Amino acid sequence: MPMSVKEAPLSCMKTAFIKPLERQNQTNIMEFVLLGFSVDPKKQTLLFVLGLLIYLLTLAGNLAIITLIRIDQCLQTPMYFLLGNLSFIEICYTSTTVPKMLWDLLLGDKTISFIGCALQMYFFVTLGGTECVLLSAMAYDRYAAICHPLRYTILMSQKTRWGLLASSWAIGHFNSIVNTALVFSLDFCHSNEIDHFFCDIPPLLQLSFSDTLVSQLVTFTISGCVIIVPFCLTLLSYILIISSVLKIRTAQGRMKAFSTCASHLTVVSIFYGTIIYTYIRPSSSHSMEQDRLVAVLYAIITPMLNPLIYSFRNKEVQGAVRRALSKSR
Repeated sequence: MPMSVKEAPLSCMKTAFIKPLERQNQTNIMEFVLLGFSVDPKKQTLLFVLGLLIYLLTLAGNLAIITLIRIDQCLQTPMYFLLGNLSFIEICYTSTTVPKMLWDLLLGDKTISFIGCALQMYFFVTLGGTECVLLSAMAYDRYAAICHPLRYTILMSQKTRWGLLASSWAIGHFNSIVNTALVFSLDFCHSNEIDHFFCDIPPLLQLSFSDTLVSQLVTFTISGCVIIVPFCLTLLSYILIISSVLKIRTAQGRMKAFSTCASHLTVVSIFYGTIIYTYIRPSSSHSMEQDRLVAVLYAIITPMLNPLIYSFRNKEVQGAVRRALSKSR
């Protein structure tokens, strides 16, 4: 029979000479409990309504961007190719966590199976890593457009665009495979309660009864590279862009160049800032209360804001919306 949670701490204190098969049965937790945000039913109802509204806005906004890019010939450019893929990632990214969170808030069923938890973390980390690299590709696109306008079509050829996209997904998958395999090879026999609203690396490392030093070092190294390297490349792109823009003599020309990058910088600042805070820190310095609030920013709020910041403030997208509405009349 599967081990009960109350019996788990006793089994964890047994010596290292326990037979492998016996030890495997003792650490066989079949499900986790996501503690989420609040145990107050009134607060849960409010959080459910707010979460559902944000999720629907996220789906509607990002689907609208994807649709506009596909049907409008004026948006068939490298920048919008990358933006359309970012919108697709945002839909998938938020859908890995928010539906389960809403289910928990509505019905109070906070359990998630061991396999379900592993799959949720795998897809969440994959999509997060992919977005990190894709944002740096979008920064390179803006660098090529502003600093090398005459060579832009060569620098951002169809082959280059698909190469950047494929690299983003490959790096995201590699990062997730390593982290998921490491985290779920640990022992979870002390407790099955995850102090978070979804299965993420920091709360699972804190939950494990195993020695997590190696897992923390590997996670810090690999995830650090996936986050910091694209962030530095993005920063370099914008330093070169600013340097180029400052050489423009007219104030109107400088404003026009800066306006194409301001929205991207806003998203990059929110996204990279929150994930660096969450993942590039020792686990001893983690506060789950703070981590939950920060996770809301990069996992829920940012995917909702991206269509507004990136696209609907953009004159080209506004023109595409007007053309689409005129055709539907």
